[in-house]
Amino acid sequence: MLILGVSDETSLCAEIMCTNLRRMGMGTKMKKKHKFIIRVISWILFIIYLVMMVYFLFFSEMLGRTPSDTYHYNLKPFTEIQRYITYYRRLGSFYVLLNIVGNVLCFMPLGFVLPVLSYKNRSIFKVTFMCMLCSVTVELIQLISKLGSCDVDDVILNTSGGILGYICFAICMFIFRHRTGKNNKKKNRRK
Repeated sequence: MLILGVSDETSLCAEIMCTNLRRMGMGTKMKKKHKFIIRVISWILFIIYLVMMVYFLFFSEMLGRTPSDTYHYNLKPFTEIQRYITYYRRLGSFYVLLNIVGNVLCFMPLGFVLPVLSYKNRSIFKVTFMCMLCSVTVELIQLISKLGSCDVDDVILNTSGGILGYICFAICMFIFRHRTGKNNKKKNRRK
């Protein structure tokens, strides 16, 4: 159910942003007022996203975020991913999807919103680096606090989610520019 919540929220945020960008920019360049409104909405959504992430990554008992006496970690890439795929039937589809798909989906909003919030982060390389840095920070906090486990596979999946979020952003921007360009051409023909 968590996956559906994050997935629906991610797609809803992307849809809202694309729709608002199209509405505000149709026929003219986007006004400063509209850019400001989009940034404020983005910051509000980003803060809500961060609060949800802190809860699910550090406090959710459903996800096994209870204090432990031992350190749990995996530093060998693709070990846990392979284990989840190999023992899919034994572990159950819910837990496999929660781990693999959930780790990807939980960082998609970050990859989408970072370029909206900061023009300096419009490069896929910067967004990828920021998502990887955030993921490594989360994993180190989980290791030090003994909540959950520190897993290099989570960093790989989270970073992949950030990249997919950026791709969604790029698609929205392409659609916005394409539609705005068409409307500008139609407006110029009428003159």
